[in-house]
Amino acid sequence: MIRQPIQTRTRIALGVGSVLLLLILYAGLSVRQHRINPKDTTMPGLSQFVEGWKMILTPEAKEGAWYDAWIFADVWATCSRLALGLLAGILLSVVIGMAMGCFTGAEAFFTPPLSFLAKIPPTAMLAVYFVLFGTEMKMYVAMIALGIFPTLAQSIHQAAKKDVSDHVIYKAYTLGASHLEVIWNVVFRQILPRIIESIRLQVGPAMVFLIAAEWMNADVGFGYRLRIQSRLLHMNVVYTYLVFLGATGYLMDWGLSSLRRKLCPWFGE
Repeated sequence: MIRQPIQTRTRIALGVGSVLLLLILYAGLSVRQHRINPKDTTMPGLSQFVEGWKMILTPEAKEGAWYDAWIFADVWATCSRLALGLLAGILLSVVIGMAMGCFTGAEAFFTPPLSFLAKIPPTAMLAVYFVLFGTEMKMYVAMIALGIFPTLAQSIHQAAKKDVSDHVIYKAYTLGASHLEVIWNVVFRQILPRIIESIRLQVGPAMVFLIAAEWMNADVGFGYRLRIQSRLLHMNVVYTYLVFLGATGYLMDWGLSSLRRKLCPWFGE
């Protein structure tokens, strides 16, 4: 077989090995670049990264508290916006997607606008979000929620329509189930792993939408900090923030996969 199973230890070792290989490659390129130009900041060395970490962890004002440091303020701003935006988008998508999958009238009503909106990049609509929602928290929440909504709702719609057989639905009605009981106990529970997988795939786009909005408008957050520090060529700060973003996305991906395995063990890997 092409895809033969491997042991967990082997899988972990290969994953760690790939990370170490990337670190060694970066270290080699950094050393080479600093031999050419010792003051180069595009490929920071270890000492330059330490300076960047001090900038990130030290409050700008001498009397400032520890939570006034860049990293804590930016983590709070970005994570709160991301969490609220994802929550709003998921709730909206589940309601509309389930309605489309269960009722042909809702499917006919929502399919054209969702298909149209799914083809417009949310980042191209930044000016529209500024006009409709202002520049405060609700703008970021709306951009994330409405950005993931068309694709996520369509994924849930397709799962409800194709993954649940008519035989199971008719059998539930025969046993005396009401419409709501069929929707909740049959359709929703059957497609729950598909919903979680679809949400997992939307985490990356949601982060892209948020960083783009913060880059354009925010005065705190990862997007704002990346914009300012990249202009100053403080790549030691930029790379550190990129690692934070990547680690956050990876942890969310791992968490959703673990949640799916716990809630739906019958679904498999």
